[in-house]
Amino acid sequence: MTTTTDDTASQDNALGRLLREWRTRRRFSQLALSSETGISTRHISFLETGRSRPSSEMIQRLADALSVPMREQNRMLLHGGYAPAYPERSLDHEDLAGARRAVREVLVAHEPNPALAVDRLWNVVDSNAGVDVLTTLVSPHLLEGPVNALRLTLHPDGLAPHLENHAEWRAAVLSALLRGAAARGDDEMFALHDELADYPVDDLHRPQTDTGPQVYVPMVLRVDGVVLSFLSVISTFGTPLDVTLSELAIETFVPADTVTGEWLRAHVVRR
Repeated sequence: MTTTTDDTASQDNALGRLLREWRTRRRFSQLALSSETGISTRHISFLETGRSRPSSEMIQRLADALSVPMREQNRMLLHGGYAPAYPERSLDHEDLAGARRAVREVLVAHEPNPALAVDRLWNVVDSNAGVDVLTTLVSPHLLEGPVNALRLTLHPDGLAPHLENHAEWRAAVLSALLRGAAARGDDEMFALHDELADYPVDDLHRPQTDTGPQVYVPMVLRVDGVVLSFLSVISTFGTPLDVTLSELAIETFVPADTVTGEWLRAHVVRR
C-alpha cells in the first residue's frame, strides 16, 4: 500500500488533527498505534502533521485500531478526500425496515416493563406501553418532538420531582452521558450533558435510606404513593453497518422488586 506526499496537505490538516485527537483520546502513543496497525511511527507522525496523505484503507485501519465510531470514521474519510465508508439512513428508510421491526418486537416483548429506543442523543425513536404510564407524570411540553429521554427524566417538569433518589440517579445519568460523549468525541452529547447539569436540583433532593451495599443504581419513582424501583438495562445492535443503527440503543426498565412488577402488570395497558 502506498501513500503520496502532498505539499498542500499541511495547509489544511483537519485529518491529521483528528487522527492526533483520537490517538490522544484513546491514550495511544505513536509507537503503540504503530504496533497495532503495522504503520511506522514516522509515517504516523507525517500523517498527523499533514506531510503525507493516507489512502482510504489506511484511514480505516487507523480508525479501527482507535475504535473510532462510524460517524467519526466517515468524517475522517471526508477530510482525507474520500467518500464515507458507512451510510447514514434515517430509521424510516426502507433499507432499515428489518431493523425497525426488530426494535418494535423487542419493545413489545418487554411489556409491561417500560422500554424505549433512543438515538445517540437520547432522542426517543420508539417506545412501548410501559413508557406510557410513566410519561403521564411529565409536563406535556416535554412530550413535544423530538422527545428526549434524559430531559424527561431530569427536567423539573419531568420525572425529577417523582424520583425518590433524584441526586443519586442524576449523578449516575450525567456520569454515563459524560463518558459516552468522551468516548465518541461528540460535541452535541457534551452540550446535552451541560444542559442537564444546569437543571435546578436543590429543591428536589430527598434524604436517602441506607439499604446497604448496592451493585447498581436503581431508578426509584413514587407514583400515586407507591414506590417503584427499576433497574436500567441497555442493549445495542451487535453488528451494525449503518451509522444510525450503530448509534441506536434500547433501554429497558426492569422491575427491581415484586411491588414494581405487580404495579406494572396492573397499570400497563398494552397497545
